[in-house]
Parts: sequence; C-alpha cells; structure tokens
Amino acid sequence: METDALLEVRGLSKIFPGVKALDNVDFRLDYGSVHAVCGENGAGKSTLMNVLMGIYQRDAGEIFIHGNPVSFLSPRQALDAGMSIIEQELNPVPEMSVAENMFLGREETRIGFWMDYKAVRKRAAEVLEEIGVKINPAIKMKALSLAQIQLVEIAKAISYDSEIIIMDEPTSAIPERDAERLFRLIEVLKKKGKGIVYVSHRMKEIFSISDTVTVLRDGKYIGTKPTRETSRDEVVNMMIGRKLEAEYVKSNTVTEEVALQVQNLTKRGVFENISLNVHKGEILGIFGLMGSGRSEFFEALFGAEPADSGEIYLFGEEKVHQKPHDAMRNGIALVTEDRKKSGLVLKSSVRDNISLPNLKSLSDGPFINRRRETEAVKKISDQFSVKTPSLSQIVSRLSGGNQQKVVLSKWLLRAPKILLLDEPTRGIDVGAKREIYAFMSKFADQGNAVIMISSELPEVLAMSDRIVVFKDGHKVGERPRGDVTQEQLMRMASEGLKEEESSRV
Repeated sequence: METDALLEVRGLSKIFPGVKALDNVDFRLDYGSVHAVCGENGAGKSTLMNVLMGIYQRDAGEIFIHGNPVSFLSPRQALDAGMSIIEQELNPVPEMSVAENMFLGREETRIGFWMDYKAVRKRAAEVLEEIGVKINPAIKMKALSLAQIQLVEIAKAISYDSEIIIMDEPTSAIPERDAERLFRLIEVLKKKGKGIVYVSHRMKEIFSISDTVTVLRDGKYIGTKPTRETSRDEVVNMMIGRKLEAEYVKSNTVTEEVALQVQNLTKRGVFENISLNVHKGEILGIFGLMGSGRSEFFEALFGAEPADSGEIYLFGEEKVHQKPHDAMRNGIALVTEDRKKSGLVLKSSVRDNISLPNLKSLSDGPFINRRRETEAVKKISDQFSVKTPSLSQIVSRLSGGNQQKVVLSKWLLRAPKILLLDEPTRGIDVGAKREIYAFMSKFADQGNAVIMISSELPEVLAMSDRIVVFKDGHKVGERPRGDVTQEQLMRMASEGLKEEESSRV
C-alpha cells in the first residue's frame, strides 16, 4: 500500500459484550500535524486509542504506519513501532518514584541488572525540564497531586521520542499555565515531523492547536474537517447529531438563608483561616492554581482529612467532621476530582457503585432489598442518562463521562443538602456538561447549596453566583457574579490581591 500518511486506519471495528464500541472507523494522521478526535462520552474515542496502542485487539479493519500494515498485541509493540500515549485515566505506581514511573520497563542498569538510579533520575529531570515542569524525580508518585501526576504522564510519553504521540485528554487535570507549556511543546514536536493524535472535549484547545478534526458518534465515523474550514457549532452538531442548546444552564435563585458557614478553618501547612458562607439556592465557585489548597479544603469539610482548628456550621448548627460518615450524616456529599482513585470501585458494577453509600436505606435489617435497590438505582441512573448496557456492567468499562455520572448518581440518591463538586466536568463532553450544569442549577434551586471547584475559567464565571479565590492555602479574594473577568481571576490566583483591589472584596 502506498501512502504519504504517518498513520492510517481503515474500517476499524471493536465489539464489547452488549455494545459495538467502534463501527467501521477511518482515520488518518499526517506527518508534522495535530489531528483532533472529538465525540461525546461513549463515542469510541478512548477505545480507538486503546486499539491503536494494542491494549485492545480489533475485530475488523486495518492499521498502517508509514504505509506498512501493523498488528500490535501489546503496548510494548506499539512503543517499539514509535507510538506512545498519554492516557486519560492515569495509572501510576504509587510506591515508586517519579523517575521510576517514567522509565518503568526501560531502566538504565549497571553491571547488567542493577538499576542505575542516578542515571534514571538524571534523565527524568532532563525530560521534566524540557517541558517546563518542576517536580523532584526522586519523590514517590503517591505524594503528587492529580495535576502533577498528569504532568509526569505527559513527560513519560515525550521521553519515548515517538513519531506518533496520542494525547487523550492531556489537559483535563492541569492548570492553564501548564497547558500553555504543553501547546508550545506540541508546536516543537510538529516542526520535527511528529504526528499528534489529540483527544479533547475542550473546543478552545482543539481550534487553537489542531490542523484536522475527526468526529465520532456512538462508535461510528461521522466525518473529518480541516480545522480552519469548520466551526465550533458545526463540530458540536456533528458530535451530538443535533443543534446544542445554550451550553450553560443557570436557573437557580439565591436566598438569604445561610446553608453552610465556615469560620477560620485551618489545616496546618495546607490552608489556614478560611472563612466563607454559602446560601441556600447558591452555587459558590472556588478558583485557584495547583497547590492552592482547594481540594484539601473540601477534604476537611467532608472529614476525609479533618481540619486542625476552625468551625463548621450547617443551617446555623455547629458540626464537627472527624470522618466522612459525620459529613454524610449531616447532609454533605463530596464528588472528588479523581473519580478513578476515590470516587468509584472500578471492578464493581454500576448498581453496586451507586448502592454503596446508600445501603442502609436500601436494606431490610442486615439484608439488601434487591428489588428496592434495582428500582432506586435505575431511577437515578436514568435521571443522569448514564449510558450502560445494564446495571450489572463493570464501571471501569464505561466512558469517563458516564463514570462521572455514576459518581453523581450515588450521591444524589442520598438526598444531600450540601454538594461539594471538585472538577465535576473534567474529561466530559459538551452535551454531558450541559446535563451536569442543569442538575447543579436544579439542585440549588430546591433549597440546597453547591460549592464547585473548577480550573475552567469560563465554567466558573458562567455557573457561580459568587467566586472565591485561593492562593497558597489562603482565601485571597471573593467576587460576585458578573463583577470579575477571567484575567482578573487568574491574576488574583497567581499574584494574590493588590492593595488597590483589596477594598473591592
């Protein structure tokens, strides 16, 4: 076969029990280009990437690299052929160091078999420096935040010096400044003739860095367009098969009654003297850069990592949260930023994941009432439009967006009054985002309250009634809806408040 493509896919199909994940998909990547792949959650994007890397075996179709047919039985064969991947779902080895994770399986050795730790750390430091990331290669992965783990995965993929680099939602967990570094690196890679397959739900990124866009829907190939010859609306219409209504759904009404009051909450060395109020009917946004203490503040409110001092009041009554059970009993639910690590039991079914925090209400004495459980789980999963062949489906086999809907479903079934959402739309397509925004507005409008952490500035500005800004473990600012810009929020988060701004808080 003669072709000038770096990578070409023809008629690719993949079937899982109960679902055809890929159905006769075509795809082409040229030398020195970025080819974006778009689609709703469950469209088949990650499945396509996993087939290309030899993680899944295709049921039909052909794959060509440099015009030569290939058939990878493992990721190692794909890596040897010059193809690497930054996966959406991160899989670090927590007890190993950053350097050991980056070069796992290709360690430099001394005397034939002893690992040369000094050489491995030196090489890891060089790669991290190349992409502008300041992380000690000797520390263990378990000490890193989700954003830092994502940056290490990016560095790992770059370290292979592959001709083809698959980036599956590479910016979903990293702050904007690091994303900009990645984009600059992509331009350098393009000039070297490398090809980038870029999977993302973020339209701004796609139209900023890609040369070509391919859209998948329900496992089927919908079409390919040169990026400069299409528009955001056209791509979204191709993704969902219809015209998308307004992306942000904002319909809640804030009341005067305070639902949650926090006074001088402190966790030594992490955050200190955080005070804020959240009203019934309100969506409060929290914005801050990596290391600002946002997620740790949520963990303290939820009792996962209790605060050292400070007070928490719920509807006027002081509460003490020493463990998550305390917070759950008091009507607080937490959707964590890393659904895979702390939000789901990946090897369990959709039914079991949604039931887990609700077993008391679904049981008669010590026994689960299976009929009541099935009815409750089906009703709540239908409300969130969870796409799954059945409630018995193992949750790890769902797309990232549907996994997030399962997390939301399990908490909503508990009927909480305060909902803590840490990056609730990370790795989720525009259609699913709109569903979550609609849910947030409806939940708040029913007399409840939402606190949302988000790294996406347009999301924070569109959905929040007020925005609180964190920097280095301190609350440095607070702005009402409509009284702040993206640039001002970023400046506050990176520099803190200047004297002339402090009077506006």
